[in-house]
Formats: sequence, structure tokens, C-alpha cells
Amino acid sequence: MMEVSASNGTVLIVDDTPGNLALLSDTLSEANYRVLVATDGCSAIEQIQYVKPDIILLDVMMPGIDGFETCSRLKADPATAPIPVLFMTGLSELDDLLRGFGEGALDYIVKPIRPAEVLARIEVHLTQSRNLRRAESLLDHHDFAAVAVDAAGGIVWLTPAAREWLEDFAELQEGGAQHTADKLLPESMRGWFQRWLRQSGRSEMAAETEAHRLAPGFALRVSACQNPDEYLLLLQREDAQWTPETLRDKLKLTFREAEILMWIARGKTNKEIGIILTTSPRTVNKHLEHIFEKLGVSTRAAAVAMVLQRG
Repeated sequence: MMEVSASNGTVLIVDDTPGNLALLSDTLSEANYRVLVATDGCSAIEQIQYVKPDIILLDVMMPGIDGFETCSRLKADPATAPIPVLFMTGLSELDDLLRGFGEGALDYIVKPIRPAEVLARIEVHLTQSRNLRRAESLLDHHDFAAVAVDAAGGIVWLTPAAREWLEDFAELQEGGAQHTADKLLPESMRGWFQRWLRQSGRSEMAAETEAHRLAPGFALRVSACQNPDEYLLLLQREDAQWTPETLRDKLKLTFREAEILMWIARGKTNKEIGIILTTSPRTVNKHLEHIFEKLGVSTRAAAVAMVLQRG
């Protein structure tokens, strides 16, 4: 039996010209791509709801909604926004090409179609897209807490672990005040950062700084970003050096409660603690309720802060 090789990826071609569709479809099929076809923007958007391509070749001039509007709608939907879009156009006017980039396209192909050029551009952009998705997946599923901010403390980008770190910090420092972790650093942290900028200056940002302790259990390092006037904050949980025995004796907890509090101080979730201690998250939560009652606190951050301050 002949072995069938895996596809290089799925390409959606959106074009109302039969000749272009035939040429592109044959070229991509021979290069081992799976090919999807749509003849207008609306049918392309509908088709993507069922099968998401890895990349889209999108004609600019089509009946109904044109390529610019189609691209704009795709980029407005979080489910389809990450899909790379390459415009195909016979237009040479700079304004039209700039408009395409403004709508979210990554590149363009000028007609008449040259198969070798199409394959080269698709390969480049698919490789970049896959590398970006690998990096995003790594950051989303690991405990790497980093946030990029501007000089005013506005958040430009952050990882899920950083969001949790900032929310815990705000809860500890600002008495449970509501904090929008995707817009601004917590108020006390923002003030510290702006004071640090005034004292240090951009000239000292060539290398990563030493760790700065902002509060019990919370520290960070500052580094310059590639983008001008942006800074990367690498957020850290200070490692608690306690043992369950010392916590049990100091705070009058049971051994299991002390174990749970120790792992909470190290930034673990109830689910993660359940896996470590071979118990269920629900049981961990029950123990946590008892810990809160014994310590006279109501949040995880407050429990950890109490231990740090006493330790």
C-alpha cells in the first residue's frame, strides 16, 4: 500500500475568477497542501466556521463584500483573527496596498499569479505563524509570569500567570480593591515603577535588573523591550522556605493544612495542589476554608502575607 504523506497545511483560496482558482488549487495540491475554495467573502466567512484554514489567499476585488471588508470581519472575530491573510491584487496603487495592511493582512501577491512566488510566501508565513502559536501555547500553559508595560504603567501584553500574579498582588496591597489586570498595573506597583524609571533612566536598561521586592512574597525584575518606551517586568513569587512542620507549629494548623498553605505560598492552584497531594481540589478547598478561619483572613493572598510577615 502506498504511504500517504501528511499535508503541509490547509489553504483557503477566496477568488471569483475560475482561472485563478484552478491555477492556485493545482499549484497548492501538487505541493501537498489541502485546498479549500470560496468565490466571495461571505461564503468564505461561513466556510471558516466549519473548517479553519492555516492561511488565507484573499482576492481584493470580488462581488458583494470586497477583500478589504472580508479581512476586516475575519480580524474582528477572535476565533479567526490569528489566521494569516495574504491579499491577491492586480492593483499597484500604494494606497490600496496600505489599506490591506491596515485591515490586518500580512502580505500581498500581485497578479498575474506566479506559482513559485505563491508557494514561497505561503511557506514563510505559515512557518512564522506556527512558531508564534508554539510560543503562545508555551506561555499560556506554563507558570511564566511576564508583563510588558509602557512608561505610564499601562499594560501592553501579559501572560496568564502574570494576570494571576497581579490580581493577587492588588488584593494584598490594596485591600481587595477591584483591579483590571489587562489595562494598568496595580496602583502601588505603578507608583513604584514610575519612581524607579525616574531614578534609573533608560540608559541603565541594557541588561536585566536585580530582583526588586515589592511586598512579602512578590518580587520582579525589569528589562528593556525591543519596542521603544516599553519595559518587560518578569514577575516572581518569593520562595517560602518553610516546612509543613514549622507552619503547623507556628500557626496551630494541622499537618495537611500546613502542607496546603505552603503550596499556596508557592503560587499553586487548588487543582495543582490536589495533584501534588493526591487529593481532590474540593478537599483542598475545604482545608483552605479551615485555614482562613484559623488565621482570621478571607483570601489566599492574605493568608500567605500573614505567614510572610510573621516569618
